[in-house]
Amino acid sequence: MPRYDAVIVGAGPNGLAAGIALAEAGRSVLIREARERVGGGASSDELTLPGFVHDTFSTVHPLGVGSPFLSRLPLHEHGLEWVHSEAAFAHPFDDGTAALLERSIEQTGRWLAEDAGAWRRLHQPLSQAWDEIASDILDPIGIPRHPLLLARFGMRGMLSVQRLCRLSFRGWRAAALFAGSAAHSGLPLHRLGTAAYGLTLNVAGHAVGWPFPRGGARRITEAMASYFRSLGGDIELEMPVRSLRELPEARDILLDLTPRQVLEIAGDRLPAGYRWRLERFRYGPGVFKMDWALSGPIPWKASECARAATVHLAGRLEEVSESQRKPLRGEHPERPYVLLTQPSLADPTRAPPGKHTAWAYCHVPNGSTFDMSERIEAQIERFAPGFRDLVLARSTLNTRQLQALNANLVGGDVNGGAGTVDQLIFRPLLSPDPYATPVPGLWICSASTPPGGGVHGMCGYNAARAVLRG
Repeated sequence: MPRYDAVIVGAGPNGLAAGIALAEAGRSVLIREARERVGGGASSDELTLPGFVHDTFSTVHPLGVGSPFLSRLPLHEHGLEWVHSEAAFAHPFDDGTAALLERSIEQTGRWLAEDAGAWRRLHQPLSQAWDEIASDILDPIGIPRHPLLLARFGMRGMLSVQRLCRLSFRGWRAAALFAGSAAHSGLPLHRLGTAAYGLTLNVAGHAVGWPFPRGGARRITEAMASYFRSLGGDIELEMPVRSLRELPEARDILLDLTPRQVLEIAGDRLPAGYRWRLERFRYGPGVFKMDWALSGPIPWKASECARAATVHLAGRLEEVSESQRKPLRGEHPERPYVLLTQPSLADPTRAPPGKHTAWAYCHVPNGSTFDMSERIEAQIERFAPGFRDLVLARSTLNTRQLQALNANLVGGDVNGGAGTVDQLIFRPLLSPDPYATPVPGLWICSASTPPGGGVHGMCGYNAARAVLRG
């Protein structure tokens, strides 16, 4: 008899989600993690100075609080508390003004002038039905539960950001606000399907907000691990897995790993044709990430940016688009699109009294070691003159350093693989069951499976459901 029903490699959000779903079904489960603690893409560290808590990878989680799986778990009983800023995100402009995505669509419209009505028509039907649409977007395998809603989403989401904005908006402010959220994809905004990213994140912002965990992103995975253990699950830390032969006997093995790691530890078990297809899995651009310990809040020219935990820095749509093109051409943008968060404004546990933290990244070519810190800080100074005067300490992580901390961030890709149209659903490859491999009992449950990147646990949950259907 096997010692465990299932063994999971990797204690990131998806590995933990798979473990929870299997343990809830009465299966005995072991999770092995290479690092000294759980977390994966949801971790926190004192990266700059003692007492300053920084999120090592992801930080704001609209798809976490809005996840059909995570939202039903009793994680609040295990220490998770979501914190919301007044607005979901802000997008400042060179004229000293900004546009903000508010929870209220009507209030968002006040920042968009002539496009208030267009923004409402685009987002309101979907945000009012978030629970329904999220179940299809984040669980895209099989027959849609709400086909008419999904069709409405798909008709717009399959467009490029540039085309959707041309068709929907008359002014530049709404287009910039939309482009800022869509640019999380890391893809050039002229590509088909990029509008889906902006729609998903905007609709989530209106429906559930863009919150973050009090005390750091680590609180998500710590709460998940605590709940998993309460179900009888086992976690072994500091146990890197180099081969499937190192694992205890189990009916099922689930890998919270991207294709490159799957090939490293299981390649000798996989048929040649499947290996060949995994080898052709494409990773997206990398990111260059910075964290700061600050002596005070960021001095935005547009003071309303202080109402938002997340700020997108890149000006108008055209500038965002140009910044997104360059990394895939092997270039480093002079004026990068910068995704910045300032969690200490709403969560004082992140810094000593009167002090603050900030976190930011920009997209760079996959595997780049180029230092983007000067260009990132120049973008912040552009919209917040005097920012550098507040810096007490800074931390930088290039793509290779990020991958050294989390092997799933291949070349600094934080989304588990390029989110192009063909890899948006058919990841890691075209298959009726993307979580299954040709080896009986061997499964993939990472962000390299549908629905892709983000701290939502749905890749792990969907994989566990596939195992249970077994």
